[in-house]
Amino acid sequence: MRIVIATGSRNLLGGVEKYLQSVIPGLIERGHSVGLLYESPWDARQEGIDSEAGPLPFWCTKEIGVDAALHSLKNWAPGVIYSHGLDDSQLERALLDSYPMALYAHTYYGTCVSGRKCYSWPKLEACDRQFGAPCLALYYPRRCGGLNPQTMWQLFELQSKRQRMLPDYPAVLVASRHMHREYQRHGVPSDRLHLVPLPTDGGFAGALPPRPSALGYRILFVGRLIDVKGVEHLLRAIPLAEKNLGQPLALTIAGDGPERGNIQELARRLGLNVEFTGWVDTERRSSLLRETDLVAMPSLWPEPFGLVGIEAGCLGVPAVGFAVGGIPDWLIPGQSGELAQADPPTPEGLAAAIVRAFADPAHHQKLRVGAWELAKQFSLERHLEQLEPILAAGQQPASKPHDAGANLAIKGWSKE
Repeated sequence: MRIVIATGSRNLLGGVEKYLQSVIPGLIERGHSVGLLYESPWDARQEGIDSEAGPLPFWCTKEIGVDAALHSLKNWAPGVIYSHGLDDSQLERALLDSYPMALYAHTYYGTCVSGRKCYSWPKLEACDRQFGAPCLALYYPRRCGGLNPQTMWQLFELQSKRQRMLPDYPAVLVASRHMHREYQRHGVPSDRLHLVPLPTDGGFAGALPPRPSALGYRILFVGRLIDVKGVEHLLRAIPLAEKNLGQPLALTIAGDGPERGNIQELARRLGLNVEFTGWVDTERRSSLLRETDLVAMPSLWPEPFGLVGIEAGCLGVPAVGFAVGGIPDWLIPGQSGELAQADPPTPEGLAAAIVRAFADPAHHQKLRVGAWELAKQFSLERHLEQLEPILAAGQQPASKPHDAGANLAIKGWSKE
């Protein structure tokens, strides 16, 4: 297949780009031709999503313009566009009108004004509303986003355009059962909606089964330090768990963000044993996971998937977290970790999950093995085996590169 990856950035910024950094070489190794269409200018000083893939044809719309990018793209003659969320809705529309496309919905693309899918007032809690005009009436009272009305309206218009385009996608891919339900109720037909869980990258695959070891009562959080990640709940849960266990716990927080100062101050007030590492690269993150006994996923918003829990499982590290979003797809109570209820999520509930994970060393070892066994299901090879037929079902008949007469008006999956 001739596949063009359409995305916002060529630089490695977050989970979407990390996914593409693994998938692009995987597709090439399986014999496919891959091109890269991206929006933001590339910073050569930073790591790129194609750094491990070798030279690729690429087009940056901000550098050469949308019209020039589309013209060059037409000459390259892709069979299918694999999109990962574009900021420019006009570009997205032009691609949909010209090529068969598959969208991987990593976040709440077209289903939430702010993309957070949660309220902040009177308390932070997940939102299960269907996106629409009534969301505007709740935006300020429930603090769905910021306080700038112009930004609110711009976001609403953008997400409305995205929602209107969703039924036009021949295929929409999601990572969890939660996201599958989300897009099903937002109008994506069942025959076009595909559950394709995210894979772990090569740095976490292939680890050996966990051997029995002494329990160190160490907990690790990895992620951006923002309110919806629930780190304050985790901090408040630690002394409760210590009291029940009769055992001090050591917490490491790997990440950074606007809430870091508040989190550090709360940790100081509670007298907790917490190490703040700041942002860490993949190698350092892998090292931290190997050195911990439990990874915490205290998210209060409905995480679309929560890949760090699978990465931890690859190394034989179980998880604790709230039953929100896609987390219950892989955090199986008593098997790969311990789950806390989220109706509502409380520090007490999270503390109880930590106690269940640590109270019996034999049970903790069982969780380690279970997490490792479950994580094997999320390999890159398995992901590509699911992805390829979806992309192949929609590719338009191949034409020679630089053939300006290629038919680009196909709007649905080819049946040939």
